This record gives sequence, C-alpha cells and structure tokens, in this order.
Amino acid sequence: MNNNFYFQGPEEEMEFMPIIPLNEDDSDDADTAIIPAELPLLPLRNTVLFPGVVLPITVGRDKSIKAVSDAYKADKLIGVIAQKDSTIEEPTVSDLEEIGTVAKIAKLIKMPDGGTTIIIQGKKRFKIDEITSEDPYFKAKIQTLEEEVLKDDSDFNAMVGSIKDLAGQIVQISPNLPSEAAIILKNIENPSFLIHFVSSNLNSDIKDKQRLLVINNIKARAELLMNLMQTELQYTELKNKVTNKTRAELDKQQREYFLQQQMKAIKEELGGDNVAEVKEMLKKAEGKKWPKAAMEMFHKGAEKLERMHPSTPDYSIVYNHLDLMLDLPWEDYTPDSYDLKKAKKILDNDHYGMHKIKERILEYLAVLKLKGDMKSPILCFVGPPGIGKTSLGKSIAHAIARKYVRVSLGGLHDESEIRGHRKTYIGAMPGRIIQSIRKIKSSNPVIILDEIDKVGNDQRGDPSSALLEVLDPEQNNTFYDNYLELEYDLSKVLFIATANNINNIQPALRDRLEIIDLSGYAVEEKIEIAKRHLLPKQKEAHGLKNVTVKASDKVLEKIIEDYTRESGVRDLDRQLAAVMRNLAKQFATKNKLKPTLTQIDVEKILGRPRFSNEMYKIANMAGVAVGLAWTYVGGDILFIEISLSDGKGELKMTGNLGNVMKESATTAYTWLQVNAKKLNIDPEMFNKKNIHIHVP
Repeated sequence: MNNNFYFQGPEEEMEFMPIIPLNEDDSDDADTAIIPAELPLLPLRNTVLFPGVVLPITVGRDKSIKAVSDAYKADKLIGVIAQKDSTIEEPTVSDLEEIGTVAKIAKLIKMPDGGTTIIIQGKKRFKIDEITSEDPYFKAKIQTLEEEVLKDDSDFNAMVGSIKDLAGQIVQISPNLPSEAAIILKNIENPSFLIHFVSSNLNSDIKDKQRLLVINNIKARAELLMNLMQTELQYTELKNKVTNKTRAELDKQQREYFLQQQMKAIKEELGGDNVAEVKEMLKKAEGKKWPKAAMEMFHKGAEKLERMHPSTPDYSIVYNHLDLMLDLPWEDYTPDSYDLKKAKKILDNDHYGMHKIKERILEYLAVLKLKGDMKSPILCFVGPPGIGKTSLGKSIAHAIARKYVRVSLGGLHDESEIRGHRKTYIGAMPGRIIQSIRKIKSSNPVIILDEIDKVGNDQRGDPSSALLEVLDPEQNNTFYDNYLELEYDLSKVLFIATANNINNIQPALRDRLEIIDLSGYAVEEKIEIAKRHLLPKQKEAHGLKNVTVKASDKVLEKIIEDYTRESGVRDLDRQLAAVMRNLAKQFATKNKLKPTLTQIDVEKILGRPRFSNEMYKIANMAGVAVGLAWTYVGGDILFIEISLSDGKGELKMTGNLGNVMKESATTAYTWLQVNAKKLNIDPEMFNKKNIHIHVP
C-alpha cells in the first residue's frame, strides 16, 4: 500500500495523523510472514492494535522497554495485547486479554527521558495458548488466527460501502479531522484492511475495539463496526450541536460584555455612571415583599435605567418611578389591636362627652374585630369646625395601634390629585392616597379624608368620582394609580371622612358613607374641655408647664361667652393661647405670677368683650322680630327689622336672603292683606305705604 495513512494516536480522540509509508520490504504480506510460535508480549493500556494498521507507541514500563528492545534486535516481531483494566500499572497474567495482534516493529527511538517510542504495524491476530515467562517480561506460546475470505458476497460488499460512507460523514462533521482523510478511506480497496483501519481509529471504548478484534467472522465484525459507527456519528452530531450552541452563547455573552464595557467607557467619558445607583436599588429590592407584576415592572425599569445616561430627561422619570416602588410598603401591614377596653379609655381621655359617638365607634371597632376585614361602612363625622372630628379619627388609629395619616381634600378640584398624574408629564407625581401610604410606610393605616365636603369639580375632572373607587370595599383592592401604573390594594386601609356640611357631598359618594353627626358643645362641656385639654396644652406650649396658673369655671365661662361664638373649641383655644402669651411675658419680666386668673385679668388681656348676650332685649322694640338661624358652625339668632314709609304699597326686601326667605316674606305680606279687616288694618295702607324688610 503506497497511500499515506491517517490514524488515531493512543492518547487522542479521533485525531488522524499522517505517517510515512513503510518500505515495501517492511510491509510483508501477513500470509507469507514467518511468525514464531513463541513471542514476547507488549501489554497496552489504552488502545487495541488491528492487523495492517500502523501505530506509534510510547513505551514507559521497564518490562515493556526490555521486551521491545529484545524483539527489535531479533526478528522485530512482538505480540501486542490489550489490558482488561487500563488503570493497572503492573499487569499480571490474569489482567491480559486472550486475543491480540502480532506486530512488526518498524522503528525504535530512544527518548531523552529514558522512555522508548516505537512504530509498529499489525500483522495477524493471535490467541494466547500458554504464558511461558513473566520475567523479565511476558512471553507466550501463541496460535495465529486466520481471516475468513469472502468472495462475491453482495451483503458484505454493501456493508463495506456503508462503512466508507459513514466514515466519510464522520470525517466531514469532525472538526479535528482533515478532509483528505475521507479521500484516502475511499481509495482503500482491501475490505479487511478497511475494517481494521476504521476500527482502530474509531472513537469508541477499548472494550468495543477488543470485541471487534475477537470476532473471527469478518462479516459479523463489519456489522458490529457499522453499529458502532452509527453510534459515533450520532454522538458527534450531538456534540457538535451542543458545542455550536455553547459557542454561540459564549459569543453572545462576549459581545454583550464588550458592548457593556463600551457603554461604561462612554458614560464615564460623558461624566456620568449610574451603575452604582441601579445596584443599590436592586439590593433594596431583594428583600422586598411585593406582587409578581410589581417585581417584573421594577426589574424591567432597572434594566432600562442602567442603559440610560443620567443627563437624559427620561432618566429622572424612570428613577423617581422606581424609587416610589421601593418606598411603598406593598404587603407590609401593622398588627391590629382590638382591645375595646383600651379603646374606650383612649377615647375618654382624648375627648370629653360625646357618649353616643364613642359608643358607636366602639361598636364599629367590635365589628372589625369579629369580621377581621375592612368591608364595613366608611365612617363620616359631620359637624361644625373645631368639635374634634379629625382628632376622633386620630384616637381611633391610636386605639387599634395603627399608623395615622391625614389627607386634606379642601379645595381639591383635580381628579389627578387622587388618581395621580401620568409619569410622562412634567412635574408628575402619584395621587395623595399613594403619597400618604408611601409616607406612613404601612399598607393598613388609618387615613382621615378631611373636609370631604369641600371637594369640587371643574374641567380637570371630578375628584369625587375618583373617591368612589377609593372608598368602595368591592373595588379598592385593585386601586389603579396613573403614576404608579400598577394596581395597589387599599382594602386593608381604614378610611374615615370628616365634613362640615353633608349637603355638599356628592350623592353617590354620600351613599358609601355612614354619617355620624357631631353636634356643637354646650358651655359646660367647653369648660371641661378647656380644663382637661386646652389649658394644660397652652401652658406647656408657652413654657408655663411648671408654673401654677388656675382658672375657675366662671373665668372660663366668661372667655367662652364674651370672646367666642362657635360650636367647637378652636376659637376658645386661640383665646386661651392669647392669655398664656400675656402671662408668659409677665413671668419672663417679673419672674412671678398670680396663681389664680380672674375675670378682670381676662378683660385686661383680651380687651372688651366681643359679644354680648343682652342683645336679645331689643326684640321688645316695635318693628324688630327675632328669628332663629342654622349654620354649619351652629345655631344663631337673626334680628329682622321692618319699617313703614309713604309710597305706593311696594314690598322691599334687603339683606342676605335666600329664595325661601323671600317667599316667606311675600306669603306673610299677602296674608296680612287678606286678613286686614280681622286685624283692624286699613286696607288702603297697602296702597299708600311701602313695607321694607331687612335681614342683617
């Protein structure tokens, strides 16, 4: 054979290497070669030698070096046998296979490290009959095994063709094999040598190769080889697929890494690097308890922020949105405390009187305790200013151990104040509800919706309609804020509303509220409130906490009657503050004070009385009538003045009169005309006199 052979090295996987062809004299035909009956043996750990195949072998064991040296000096023939277990360093007789290959040593090279490399060519298979020597190396009596010759066997010829095709496919898809190997394989005409050559270079287990060597029937050997090649082909295809996929992933990762480094360099050159900010946000988000949708939106926004430069306009929009998501408590709740005895004590300490109101609040808390949810009516405290509506809500929060926040709705006209602005607008921010929850850091606070009756509407929307969703227990578990762009659960929030005038509340909104009327305080109640709450508070506020200042009930009554006109105690608190300021000035100047405040002291400090209770006496005057009036700050009296003058019988009405008052005056005037005779009134008077009604 004059072709260059490509073969697999013993330590390599499917790596074909060229070797210089042997001289024709050295490649004796196996049938004519003289093989002695006894041969030295060369055990191999990691390969199997087949007839006709040339292999380089590195010999390292002392016994093996001695064996190949003696054989090379003699007839250059040696028996190559595979070990059953390749991990054994010094094999014994039982560790050797029974079938091997007679080989001719073509070349022996002494290596500098003391080892020996030989180039051998397989000649003929043999079987060990008897081990004749184990020292200094193995020697054995052998029996050569003849190859079966098949002529004109179409099945076998088809197998040989398939082996060539499979070998060509393996060469094509194996990256380490040169394409010339396929051409050489096709040019091999000897079927036996082709099978041996392919078997030797097949990337299979040593045991599979030994099975191929052992089979006497060449047709059966070819069939087994085809099966092993099919397995090898499938394995190589799968390996290539995995390798290509891995390489693509690595290429993608390397490309992304390269681009990220470029982006980082560009950001540093432009003077901004937001990586640290994004990392800090992601670190905060790790321990966050929030819904899946919120988590996905946050990570998506963080990725977007990382790609943006801090100087771009959208950077602050995305950053502020992510910051809001981190600040919101989401699923963080304050543990409730429904101790009704404690709640009653807190209400009594914070508010004087209001027994029915307190009883209703305790009933409300009892229902919350038993039901365990917030799907109960929303309380709305209605009453004049200054009677403690807002502070009642604060006391409820204190009683159930929840956080408290007040949302002022007075003068609110824009629906976006409730639902939030879309974050793409300049100056956009979340609605007041979400802002309050962000501030209080709890998803179940007590939120006081103060002055809900002052909510208006205009071209910017109707905030009352937005409040419908907030206060509806069936809807507020999916409250949507335009700025947040996510649904937020408000079902655990305890909403309490306050109002001065129930008639100003939108009907649909009023329908969702349980109205609790709080009437104004009587004078006696105001005196007690002043003694228990207002006076101690103002003393402390003006630095007189440790100074004795007493005010009798008469003194407090004088302040209430002569200097205030209100249903609540807000103005009373202001008057007491004025008194305490004056006393603080006296104490700071003289370092002493009278321990008891008198009515004269009050007049000196507050001046002449602002109101007089004696004014009702003028009702005895002719032409003056007393009327009772209702206002949202409490009751009042009206002095209705009437005068007659010469004229043509006209009825004039002046003052702040509504339609009802005008209609009442007209009705009274008509009744007088009808009943003039009964009342001894001259009917002509209605034609000659003008009547002027004035309501100041």
